[in-house]
Amino acid sequence: MKRLAIDFGSSTTKIYMTGCGVVLMEATCAAVEEYVENGENKLNIKALGDKARALSGRAALNTHIVNPVFEGDILNETIAAHLLQYFLEKCEITRRKAKHTEVMFIIPCGSGDGLKQKYRRIADECGIAMTYFTLTPFAAVLGHNVAISESTPVFCLDIGYGITNIAAFSQDGLIAGINVNLGGGNIDVHLIDVLAENYDLKIGALTAEKLKNTVGSLLEDDNKLMVADGREVSGGTPASFAVNSSHLYDIIVTYVDKILEYVNVVMGKLPAEVASGVVHGGVFLSGGLIKMDGIAEYIERKLKIPVNLPDEPQLAAVIGAGVILSNDSLFDRIAVTD
Repeated sequence: MKRLAIDFGSSTTKIYMTGCGVVLMEATCAAVEEYVENGENKLNIKALGDKARALSGRAALNTHIVNPVFEGDILNETIAAHLLQYFLEKCEITRRKAKHTEVMFIIPCGSGDGLKQKYRRIADECGIAMTYFTLTPFAAVLGHNVAISESTPVFCLDIGYGITNIAAFSQDGLIAGINVNLGGGNIDVHLIDVLAENYDLKIGALTAEKLKNTVGSLLEDDNKLMVADGREVSGGTPASFAVNSSHLYDIIVTYVDKILEYVNVVMGKLPAEVASGVVHGGVFLSGGLIKMDGIAEYIERKLKIPVNLPDEPQLAAVIGAGVILSNDSLFDRIAVTD
């Protein structure tokens, strides 16, 4: 029986296979063509994953780039099932092999039965034998290669593309936690607006994300530079603008500070003994945005609590879920089916 851990993110899907490690990291999107047949609106999926993302901003007029997962929820089960099937096949899990495959999905803190039912339906559509779930904070801390005990609480801050998970928990269960609809995607959208309003430059989503990942920094003296290509807002002609880290600093700080406000709310709800344990153990950071230069130091300075960084922040949750799948004792305690 094969076991997979799947982190179906708003921007990127990661898959971990026991015995192999992380075997896939690809865009969670599809290029969909709309057409009318016999008076009915129909969809034709033209590309999936990274191939679909490469068409963003370049697709034909009747082709749309669809992200079936948004802010931790599955908005389009049909496209999500096509994507999952595509990703499984890339991992050499055919429909025949899927009947002998168990999958653990990583879901946001506070997710209800409705989201689990959506995951079960898309898994059934792909022929998966058994479906399990674990929460993002649990998996992310295990991705730090840290043992979770019943007596020692841990605190996790996972900042993804469309959603941020904030939680304190022990092996005994969740103590306090929330998910908020803030993440790296908000920075991309804000950056597009700022360049259009202040510098007369219209850029696309891919360029905005590349700018964030390339020159984005919370080191105040950082001065990385990248030339962004786009078009003039006023005239429509092709144009370029040299963007450096200082152009992004205030945008990034705006959203990180909002996230830290929620962190303080969760911490304020913790029992005194738990709060004391968090102060000594520090905050475990994960998620794609944590890769940014200076962000860990900024969070530590603002919270006045030590922070812990994994080697690969964007992969921490899926690696942690892989740890659960690889340890039968841990799997029996943490994995849930309902």
